[in-house]
Amino acid sequence: MFKRTPISIVFIAFCISISWSQQLYKKNQYLEKARENKFVNFEKAVHNYEKSIEFFTFKKDTFNLINSINELSELYGHNLNYGKAYDGYWKALFLAEKSNDSFSKSRVYQSLGWLYSFYNRNTKALENFGNALTISKALSSQNSFSIDYTISDYFSIANFYRYNKDYETARTYLDSCYLYFRSKNEGIRNYFLESERGFLLANEGNFEKAEEILLKSHEYFKENNESYLVIIHYFLAKLYQLKKDFEQSKFHYNKSLELSYAHNSHMNYQIINHKEVSQLYYNSKDYQRAFSHIKEAIDLENKIFGINSKNNEYLFEIKDQYRLQKEKQEKLLKEQRLSELESKQKISLLSASLLFVTLFFLIIVGVMTFKNLKRKHKREQRLLKQKQRLKLNESKKAIELKNKELAKSALQLIEKDEFIVGLKNSLAENRDNLNLNSVNKVIKSIQSGMGSNWKEFEARFININQGFYKNLKSSFPTLTQTDLKICALIKLNFSSKDMASLLGISVESVHTSRYRLRKKLKLERNDNLVEFIANY
Repeated sequence: MFKRTPISIVFIAFCISISWSQQLYKKNQYLEKARENKFVNFEKAVHNYEKSIEFFTFKKDTFNLINSINELSELYGHNLNYGKAYDGYWKALFLAEKSNDSFSKSRVYQSLGWLYSFYNRNTKALENFGNALTISKALSSQNSFSIDYTISDYFSIANFYRYNKDYETARTYLDSCYLYFRSKNEGIRNYFLESERGFLLANEGNFEKAEEILLKSHEYFKENNESYLVIIHYFLAKLYQLKKDFEQSKFHYNKSLELSYAHNSHMNYQIINHKEVSQLYYNSKDYQRAFSHIKEAIDLENKIFGINSKNNEYLFEIKDQYRLQKEKQEKLLKEQRLSELESKQKISLLSASLLFVTLFFLIIVGVMTFKNLKRKHKREQRLLKQKQRLKLNESKKAIELKNKELAKSALQLIEKDEFIVGLKNSLAENRDNLNLNSVNKVIKSIQSGMGSNWKEFEARFININQGFYKNLKSSFPTLTQTDLKICALIKLNFSSKDMASLLGISVESVHTSRYRLRKKLKLERNDNLVEFIANY
């Protein structure tokens, strides 16, 4: 079952708007009688409103005609005949648009906001409320519009959010009402605003202050507008329900119902009151009364919103009659001007076609140019990457070649050293037949160059393999100079014997150094030391 917005909320805002704005409109005998019978005799009120509409139509007074149509629509809405209310509002809005009457548009927009909200079309409702508020604020800022209408629009939105239980937003808009009202009514109380404030305070848990405000509002409306007590008793019922004083709550719900039936007003509140008091009776196990009230609520809802309701059967889709009327008017104007516009339309069509073709051609050219540039850019990128790969490969090959040359050179040095050692041993065997002093001088001069073998090798290695030592040292700071030398020789695939010859140490020492190096490099037993070093 859908939640419905009470028509009495519309009446609240409407009463405030009318009470603040009667001086703007002209009266006639029919309009006065209609207002007198509004809550006494519905049929008489409708009859006199229709007479008032005929009167202002005859007088060609569009401004007051719109007001009479709007008041009649409010009456239909107040009595739950939303179909006729809907028709009237759109007719009034059509006339306001046609006469460029911003004031009347703002009033009709506010009423339409409520009508859309009855069917939970809240987005559309807030759109119309917003239109009304925007117009009223603009006109009041120009001093061509009473600030009371701006207050009325804020009040409507506050009521909308209050009913939808968004109390924080409702409080914000109610504060705006007070701000505007007090700017010109210092020291005066508005009990429409006060009663709303009392209800919000009750929902905030400030029961004492809420009760004080609502009881004062009750006294005021009992003297000035007894039909509005339907709302006040509803507010009091909610207050006592929140306070868990359920007997008082039942009393005020029933009082609200009694006054609604007596004054034939705020009829949609009958649904709410029946539902609320039914729940209270159910909780207190008075099932007979609970059933009676919920049955009344369901019967009323079916009568008002049911699918077979003749008053509202087409409102479930909310036909946009205003739009249809405007389209009909525009069609008539087009038919009258068709002959004189044919040539202009042809020229416009030709111009549009040429423009379209030109734009289409430019778009195609642009797309093709863009694609060509994109392809060219991709091709250049591919070529650049290929060149970079070739250069990198060439660089790697050059380094490998140089490393091979370096290894060959180192091996030649090793062979040279081995030759010298062999020569030395041979001379030692034949020392008796040789001049020892001369031989020792030759050997010493040859051996003096051996110490520089490693320095020459290392300098050439660093020049070829730039960053090798630096990268290793950065990854493994604990490596010593000897460790780095071993790493360099491993990178060049030197055997342990060749390493020993080049470094001037024993093969066992090389094996020991390799073992310690594996530990410093944190290599497992299955890890290949040569492959690991080759990656640096």
